[in-house]
Amino acid sequence: MADLSRIVKAYDVRGVIPEEFDVPTARALGSAFARYVGSDAIVVGRDMRPSGPEFVGAFAEGVQDAGIDVIDLGLVSTDLLYFASGRLDLPGAVFTASHNPAQYNGIKFCQAGARPVGIDSGLADIRDAAQAMLDGDVPEVAAARGQREQRDMLDGFVDHVMSFVDVAALKPMRVVVDTANGMGGLVVPALFERLPMIELEVMYGELDGTFPNHPADPLQPANQRDLQARVVSGGFDIGLAFDGDADRVFIVDEKGVGLSGSVTTAVLAVAMLRDHPGSTILHNLICSKAVPETIAAHGGNPVRTRVGHSYIKTEMASRNAVFGGEHSAHYYFADNFRADSGLIASLIMISELARSGLILSELRTPYEPYVASGEINTVVDDPSAVIDRVRDAYSHCDLDELDGLTVDAGEWWFNLRPSNTEPLLRLNLEAADVASCDTHVAEVLDIITA
Repeated sequence: MADLSRIVKAYDVRGVIPEEFDVPTARALGSAFARYVGSDAIVVGRDMRPSGPEFVGAFAEGVQDAGIDVIDLGLVSTDLLYFASGRLDLPGAVFTASHNPAQYNGIKFCQAGARPVGIDSGLADIRDAAQAMLDGDVPEVAAARGQREQRDMLDGFVDHVMSFVDVAALKPMRVVVDTANGMGGLVVPALFERLPMIELEVMYGELDGTFPNHPADPLQPANQRDLQARVVSGGFDIGLAFDGDADRVFIVDEKGVGLSGSVTTAVLAVAMLRDHPGSTILHNLICSKAVPETIAAHGGNPVRTRVGHSYIKTEMASRNAVFGGEHSAHYYFADNFRADSGLIASLIMISELARSGLILSELRTPYEPYVASGEINTVVDDPSAVIDRVRDAYSHCDLDELDGLTVDAGEWWFNLRPSNTEPLLRLNLEAADVASCDTHVAEVLDIITA
């Protein structure tokens, strides 16, 4: 039997439930979620993983047991599910394991209007109710059992995505996209067939949850190599790499060099401030310092947040922010129900490239004044004790503990965060140049591993 305490904790961090997730668990979670949200209907979708249809069927049965209707969207990207939740003002659930391997599956939940569900905003209650059902405390089936209907919202989603740019101002461009056999293979062609000025090539566009070509995790450099090589060999203007559920996108320039999530956040921030002058824009605390500097330089109000979608969406609502970006390539838009969307981010990037009249390797340059280490993970026995040791070593610097430990030494800085699911510490460091970055990474790692 599934251990919901363990798998829900993993969900809150990674957006997935690991491979021991099973059909009874899916049905219990459907019933618990339906009773928690108290809505007339719930929208449900799934990615291309082989286990998806069976899990969706079980989840829908649980929802219907509670007397709630199910609107089944079929195959969807996560951002399409968020769009449906926002447009229909209904709670939603998408079965996906995002960038994780084929044997995984899980659920991302949202409240009506695509509002987030995190461990502190409903997920713990849903977990406990589902666990009680799995332990034998099964509630009665509602007298009027819910109905299930099929609905296709892909065209409406594409209309919505196109509303973020002036399509008439786009210029002829050659774009290559690696969808890694994930859900980008559904939504990307649907968008670009409406953009005849853009020449599109799709790599690994077949929906195949066994991922026969490479893992659908473009955060790992190895999984961008095919795209980078194709950009160069084919003479494309820009490359786009989507993760498995297509809510994240990574950008590659015409030289085959990837942009960090911080650079993309800065470019998108400039675009959003052009349309929304003086607005508040969020960035998570592992983004480059160039991001808040860019936002401020363009008249915006930068606000630093914790890492994670539930925190960012909540902060966007409380601060009336127009946009939020994460270094991990999640990009959130107020006009997208504050949800993240890889497809919207892609189209705005293409629009910005067309507007600039530059090649992408030139457009990116002003947003990269610093050198970053990338995320460095270290296995430790006692993460809290190690963080204490690092804090003591840098007590003379500016410190904060918004999310882990951030140390600002002026010309360089770093964040050290513990994993919620593994005995790991995650180090992200930024400095003025390569030599300084390498020196300080070695210095911090020496303290971590002492």
